[in-house]
Amino acid sequence: MGETQEKQHHISFEEEADKGADYMANSSNITISQSLTSWRAKYKRWLEIGFNSLLVLICLSVATLLGELYYKEGGKSTWVNSLVQTGGFPVLFPILFLKKREETQDDDNARNNKNPSVWMFLSVYVFLGLLLGGSCMLNAVGLLHLPVSTFSLIAASQLGFNALFSFFLNSQKITTYIANSIILLTISSILLVFQPIDSSSGNGESSKGKSYTIGFICTLFGSAGMALLLSTTERIFRKIMKKRTVRQVMNVVIWQSFFATCAILIGLFATGEWKWMKSEIQEYKLGKVSYVMTLVWTALCWQIYTIGLLNLIMKVSALFANVITTLSVPLIPVLAVIIFDEKMSGVKAVSMILALWGFLSYGYQQYLDELKLKAEKSAEKEESEVSLVERGLSGGN
Repeated sequence: MGETQEKQHHISFEEEADKGADYMANSSNITISQSLTSWRAKYKRWLEIGFNSLLVLICLSVATLLGELYYKEGGKSTWVNSLVQTGGFPVLFPILFLKKREETQDDDNARNNKNPSVWMFLSVYVFLGLLLGGSCMLNAVGLLHLPVSTFSLIAASQLGFNALFSFFLNSQKITTYIANSIILLTISSILLVFQPIDSSSGNGESSKGKSYTIGFICTLFGSAGMALLLSTTERIFRKIMKKRTVRQVMNVVIWQSFFATCAILIGLFATGEWKWMKSEIQEYKLGKVSYVMTLVWTALCWQIYTIGLLNLIMKVSALFANVITTLSVPLIPVLAVIIFDEKMSGVKAVSMILALWGFLSYGYQQYLDELKLKAEKSAEKEESEVSLVERGLSGGN
């Protein structure tokens, strides 16, 4: 009898040991599978961020330089230069229709959730469109009155403006490094007020001082407008749209561009500048075909830039998207010196260094945030694994 009980205890102990071993093996397999999935998702995310960052950087540089080319070769209309920044949105319709087909299976799930009303969407798109149109107009005026190298350096202040707007609209923390970045970018822009008037400016000799002041103010306000647009877009994605898909991004790009284009077209016809377009085409130094191609490629670059920018907002934040645009600070002035033979004064060089310092300061803060996020995820993962083991052991008992 004693031997029988001893055998039963021995068997039950072996069964519990086998169960524990099986559970630990399954837990190990699950952990490995989860880590592989996490690794793939992580690198896929960063590949997408890298690709969109490259699109933003290349298209912003090319579009800005083409805008300067338009003015230098005989173009005079700020309304036309504003129009090409928003008017290329019809080329995005095929992409929107393709994404609509891919995401039809998600519509059934979306119907179960409460979506904002049509009027809410309409008001959002109109507001974003008017803000975009106004910012494009201010930037077009700034580019008309400034050398493109000076224009790009002043436009770098957009990062500082965005940090402030993100603080109020998106609860973005203003750390020491971000505050340092804002101060450096502000000083970088202020320095350009005191630089000698560049002879490469697009206006005549008699009005260079006034022209430079107008260009500086318009570019500064245009940068503030674009920063407000990006911060507002991030808040709208979080609070109103909630569903962050490629299709939703395309909808925002198309509709805000549509209303911005409508506003710019009203201005073009109201001011009578459309009457000059025929003579402007005929007098364009590079020829009629080059005039059309300059505007077409400018419009295409601005649309690709906008898509990349909104993807960065959707995947990271508006502040990160602005950091990527700030990377063009050293690129555009150098290209302007090579292509348009602009002068690189000492003040511009110092301004560029300060702007880059501001960018690196913010970039280091992003790096610290990434390390903190990794540490938090690692701690959560360890806690979940410990709880799984504890539940397995308690279940075995």
